[in-house]
Amino acid sequence: MIVVTRLNNSQFAINPDLIERIHSNPDTTLVMVDGAKYIVTESMDDVIDKIAHYRARVIALTHEISQSGQPSGVRTLGLVSSIDQANQDNVSDEAEGVTSMGPRKL
Repeated sequence: MIVVTRLNNSQFAINPDLIERIHSNPDTTLVMVDGAKYIVTESMDDVIDKIAHYRARVIALTHEISQSGQPSGVRTLGLVSSIDQANQDNVSDEAEGVTSMGPRKL
C-alpha cells in the first residue's frame, strides 16, 4: 500500500496494483481499475515514485525471505495442525505469539 493525501489533507492508503492510470491536469487524479477516482495532493511524479518504492520494497522483502526463510522483524502466519496444537497446549499462547484458529463449533 502507498499513502497519499486527499485535498482536505487527510491521508489514506491505496493498493497501487489497482491503479489503472494517473491524470494530472491540474490536480492529480488516480483512476482505479473499478472506475473509482481519487484526487490527491501529490504530483504525478511523486505518486509514481511511491509506487516504484513500494514495488522495490516488495522485491527486497521477497529476496530477504528467499535467503533467510523468514523476513526479519515480521511475524508470519501459518497453519497449526492438531499435533502442533496439542504441543502448544502446554505453552502460553501469548508468550509464543500463537493464535489458534480451529474449526467453529455450531
